[in-house]
Amino acid sequence: MEYTQLGRSGLSVSRLVLGTMNFGPETSEEDSYAIMDRAHECGLNFFDTANTYGQRRGEGVTEQIIGRWFDLGGGRRDRTVLATKLYGPMGDWPNDNRLSALNIRRAADASLRRLRTDHIDLYQMHHVDRRTPWEEIWEAFTVLRQQGKVLYFGSSNFAGWHLAQAQEYARERHLLGLVSEQSIHNLLNRWIELEVLPAARHYGIGVIPWSPLGGGLLGGVLRKQREGSASRGVSGRSAESLETHRAAIEAYEELAADLGVDPADLGVAWLLHQDGVTAPIIGPRTMAQLDGSLRALDIELDAEVLARLDDLFPPPGPHGAKPAPEAYAW
Repeated sequence: MEYTQLGRSGLSVSRLVLGTMNFGPETSEEDSYAIMDRAHECGLNFFDTANTYGQRRGEGVTEQIIGRWFDLGGGRRDRTVLATKLYGPMGDWPNDNRLSALNIRRAADASLRRLRTDHIDLYQMHHVDRRTPWEEIWEAFTVLRQQGKVLYFGSSNFAGWHLAQAQEYARERHLLGLVSEQSIHNLLNRWIELEVLPAARHYGIGVIPWSPLGGGLLGGVLRKQREGSASRGVSGRSAESLETHRAAIEAYEELAADLGVDPADLGVAWLLHQDGVTAPIIGPRTMAQLDGSLRALDIELDAEVLARLDDLFPPPGPHGAKPAPEAYAW
């Protein structure tokens, strides 16, 4: 397993993140335990979850599964860099969501109880809160850190200017600030390359891409349809996106076949080659999917292959492969 630093922090994390959103709704508790054990066997130490994962509102089902796994002992908690998130509604009352100081305090304590641990390594804002001032957020986060309940803080789904706001308010208070940002990033969705990635690189924020396979469209969907091996059908927006990008996806799968790799592994490997990307999130439902994702770490992509992928899935902006404002201006 390869390791890297999370942003400009001193925290060492694996180049892949074990996403746990399927634990509970899609993956049984027993199988979830086996997947987490296998992740540790392979040296994968970075686990990501959220208080809203598990579908049953307010229960934090996925966090509870991870907490019971920690209780099995054997150094499981000590070997894990544990990341969770807050923002989404955990109840029907007005302060049961978002980033008020009240909800930050309550949400952190509730996650600690469910996860059966005394601290969270990385506490992430699942979304920007446009109505809570940064002074309030950083004050509440500072209290959590002083109490030893949280070590590092991160964000998710922020725009580039939100990252700048967060870091400048933190700098005024002589705080470390954010060490990570979770953003959607894959060959089909490259918008963060305009401003989020450049902002993150400037501020020393590690980038953790979610949905690395574009909802499964980069996982060999056309081949699976031909073989009749697709576990779940493509519907809704994914079906629309498949039709829009069918020619590119077909060429992408042919490229993967020429390289002798699985399309899913190619999609993750591409992310690992992007400047500023710390570790993509893989969200296996099964042990086989976990083992498959690990293969991406061994794939080296040369300049020719990377250029071919840029041709198939062009970067955003009329001038391509440039950060803002050059991507859309002179």
